[in-house]
Amino acid sequence: VHPFIALIIAAYGVAFASGMNPLEIGSTIRSGFGGILTYIGIVIILGTIIGKVLEKSGAAIVMADSVLKVVGEKRPGLAMSIIGYIVSIPVFCDSGFVILNSLKKSLIKKSKASGVMMSVALATGLYATHTLVPPTPGPIAAAGNLGLEDQLGLVIIVGIGVSIVTMLAGYFYAKFAGKRYTSLEDTEALEMDYDEIRQSYGDLPSAFKAFAPIMIPILFITLGSIANFPTHPFGESGLYTFFAFLGKPINALMIGFLFAMSLLPAFNKETLTGWIGDGLKDAATIIMITGAGGAFGTVLKATPIGDYLGSSLSTLSIGILVPFIIAAALKTAQGSSTVALVTTSALLAPLLPALGLATVFGRVLTVMAIGAGAMTVSHANDSFFWVVAEFSGMDVSTAYKSQTMACLLY
Repeated sequence: VHPFIALIIAAYGVAFASGMNPLEIGSTIRSGFGGILTYIGIVIILGTIIGKVLEKSGAAIVMADSVLKVVGEKRPGLAMSIIGYIVSIPVFCDSGFVILNSLKKSLIKKSKASGVMMSVALATGLYATHTLVPPTPGPIAAAGNLGLEDQLGLVIIVGIGVSIVTMLAGYFYAKFAGKRYTSLEDTEALEMDYDEIRQSYGDLPSAFKAFAPIMIPILFITLGSIANFPTHPFGESGLYTFFAFLGKPINALMIGFLFAMSLLPAFNKETLTGWIGDGLKDAATIIMITGAGGAFGTVLKATPIGDYLGSSLSTLSIGILVPFIIAAALKTAQGSSTVALVTTSALLAPLLPALGLATVFGRVLTVMAIGAGAMTVSHANDSFFWVVAEFSGMDVSTAYKSQTMACLLY
């Protein structure tokens, strides 16, 4: 069942089962659906459009090249992890793997590195930021459900720290797997050279123009969070207002969108309607699932179920493990990390006081725990599993031993 329908049906089911006044059910679901999108709906749309422009303009290729120059082709596995880590902040990990697959193949050819090692390093690098670092839609939705709209900078800072550790864990397991397993990439000739891929984009943007749509919004959101510290490091007047305005996620992402517009090769129907339209289509599903998750969460808050679950779980004394376990169960069962993030955060929002996680930092750590659970594990019901397996020439058994195990361990 599609997650949107499943969440709406669950909301009605919980409402009726808990004895909610039937005349209040529709308005509760409606307010929950609209309430969460009030905060993050436009942010998700802008972030998705930025990712689509980076993908179609060749900016993702420029970002990959920039990282290669810093890390060096002598450490191809680490280069792939870092490239994936950066690209997946605005670009969905499935698309990111497809975009960077030719670069990965080229590096395998140049460095004689293991194909399995390179594929798992790229996949785990992509996955790390996909589930932990805003403005990726999943973590943004989780932060919104947990009331962290004005602390998104703190979520980004903590998410970067946690995801770097995750990325490195994935890289080290990729090296381990590369010594034990092989794929068709280790023996097959390349169908298309990386230089040909580059040339197919025409004139590529500069490194600054490629990175700006991602890094500038992240910088502004971070500075906005610093401006709102209780110590008021930027004062309480002009400078504070300036950074607080820029730090609002919707304002920061709008500025990122304007920088993304500089990547368009031409201002015509293909780019202004076609590329942006593709981004809107990608965003639509996420927005619908996020809204349905908000509706489900609002129903839970309006019923005694939240208090009952909170008191029951609090007696287990496992605190931060609760969001991890629920997200991991949802991810493993239905395959989508974004759905696991949205659903788990909606479910847990009313339970945070009972779990001892109601403080700002407790909520941030809850987002991290949910994001970590939403990686566990990528297997046959996850589209990303098949993207990695098929584009890397792995049989299913090898994909389970490498990609699935990597997601479990890191």
